[in-house]
Amino acid sequence: MNWKLFAGIATMTGMIIGAGFLGMPYVVAKSGFLIGLIQILLIGFIVLVMKLYLGEVLLRTEKTHQLPGLAKIYLGDWGGRVMFCSMLFGIYLSSIAYLLGEGESLSYLFFGNYGYVLYFALGFWALVSFFVYHGIRALKKGESVGLILVLAITFLIVILFAGKIEASNLAYSNFNNAFIPVGVIIFAFLGFSAVPEALRVLRRNEKLMKKAIIIAVSVPIILYAVFTLIVVGVRGINTPEIATIGLGRPFILLGILTIFTAYFGLTMALRDIYRFDLKYSKFKAWLLACFVPFLIFLVVYSFNLAGFVGIIGFTGAIFGTIDGVMVLLMVRRARKLGKRKPEYVIKLPTWIIWILMAFLVVGLVLELVF
Repeated sequence: MNWKLFAGIATMTGMIIGAGFLGMPYVVAKSGFLIGLIQILLIGFIVLVMKLYLGEVLLRTEKTHQLPGLAKIYLGDWGGRVMFCSMLFGIYLSSIAYLLGEGESLSYLFFGNYGYVLYFALGFWALVSFFVYHGIRALKKGESVGLILVLAITFLIVILFAGKIEASNLAYSNFNNAFIPVGVIIFAFLGFSAVPEALRVLRRNEKLMKKAIIIAVSVPIILYAVFTLIVVGVRGINTPEIATIGLGRPFILLGILTIFTAYFGLTMALRDIYRFDLKYSKFKAWLLACFVPFLIFLVVYSFNLAGFVGIIGFTGAIFGTIDGVMVLLMVRRARKLGKRKPEYVIKLPTWIIWILMAFLVVGLVLELVF
């Protein structure tokens, strides 16, 4: 395989596979595996099409921009502001979920219960905040290693637990809960910002962009489907919110590692938004990136307002819809205003764009209702 292509795929896949897939078996177990599997495949395919559209938009643009910059170019100032706010609040909500998830995972790992969630969340937050303040980007480079470990541990889970699957767990269906998985699955497939980052890696090899996107999105689809099959098949309706907790203490490390890399990456990105986009001082940017989500986490945890799955489901439905709709709106404008000939064009009828928008909006409504 071309090493540039591999680097582009690794960049995108590493940014897509976050802690969201840890909550997927829990919600799928509530609806039933077959219902959840259909949603994983369908949403995965729709996200693939939208990321291919985003790749086309980027290739029609002379310089590489992140989503707010692209939205400003093709949709005007309002588009840039909407996309910026969507990224900002999406990161904040994700960070709150990750603090909660890491606290629960560490508490269960060391004590076998959730009695020490707050203390472990505080320690985890303090450690990451220290790294972010001092700009230890060497950890950021470890994301690719983290991705390899996640894939390796998932493969080990398949080997060890495949023989323990019970057919009755997979046969269970509850159509009253059919739409519960939607928000969490959308959240797990997000990572639109990974596409511009991959294009930077593939600079001067733009012809590889389409292939890189297809492979990079296909890997999570397969991973999520297999991981959910194993966990739901073994645990059934008793699947915990963070799936790895239900597989035994050694595999809780998978959840801890995944949440750590996701939380660190998001916090670094948030700090850079404040520092470089909004021109805040280093200290103020760090303060807003680290302390605001932690203070909100304290409120959420103290009053038991939402759990890990509830937060990522809400975040996926709301901000996944906003980001997806904005990308689809940009496609139409970029085809008229783009100043560069793209290496590929998604030759689908225009009405497909409207169908995809409608799907996103319907998914949002279903998540809020159910």
